[in-house]
Amino acid sequence: MKFRFSILSLFCAFLFCFGSLAAQETSVMVRALAKDAKFIGSSIGGAKVIIRNAETGEILDLGLTSGSTGDTKLILQTPKERYDKLTDKNTAGFEAKLNIEEPTFINVEAHAPINKKQAKVVSSTQLWVIPGKDITGDGVVLEVPGFVVDILSPQTHERINASDELSLKANIIMMCGCPVTEGGVWDANQYEVKAIISAEDKESREITLNSTDKPSTFAANTSLEKGYYTITIYAFDPVTGNTGVDKTNIIIN
Repeated sequence: MKFRFSILSLFCAFLFCFGSLAAQETSVMVRALAKDAKFIGSSIGGAKVIIRNAETGEILDLGLTSGSTGDTKLILQTPKERYDKLTDKNTAGFEAKLNIEEPTFINVEAHAPINKKQAKVVSSTQLWVIPGKDITGDGVVLEVPGFVVDILSPQTHERINASDELSLKANIIMMCGCPVTEGGVWDANQYEVKAIISAEDKESREITLNSTDKPSTFAANTSLEKGYYTITIYAFDPVTGNTGVDKTNIIIN
């Protein structure tokens, strides 16, 4: 009887130890890197990170990236060799904590920038995660392409007299919030910024917006006949392919 009890005790202890080893909390660092720019963090509201079990769809963890956009020189202006890091302890990221009992194939998504609905895109990848094998350092880096474009003028559903000049103005920034300026790291002269003005009964036309003295601000003036108009302002970088768009509607009396 004692022998049976001892065997049973050993078996239970084995199961307990095995279970505690298998169900280890596993850390995965996830970062969102704006294409041709820096990391998406606290200054623009962060990127929403969602990690799912790729087979079942179960959400294993989610949260927002937080921290700084990182070191401009390190990210953009320093030649990289194998294993060189792009980040430091202050660089924006989200450290996910996964409670997994076996090697798990996961989907990692970054929705960014989370607070700019017209600019938000989803970047994703897949990978295996092993219980207890943390993924740290730069971690999983998801590239987020595009520009954030905000139309500043005219305002949505604004009524403007046909006799008045129409002011077109937009704010253009990188997806990390980095500014666009003439001759800057993100050179305004490199980007094409245009307004497409359309109405149901009129032919569409394009107007070029030029950079102003204020960082990230592009502007132009025009005039319109009476009607209901949709104004689409876009930014395009012919070098990287980065593109951003915003739209508004106005009434010309």
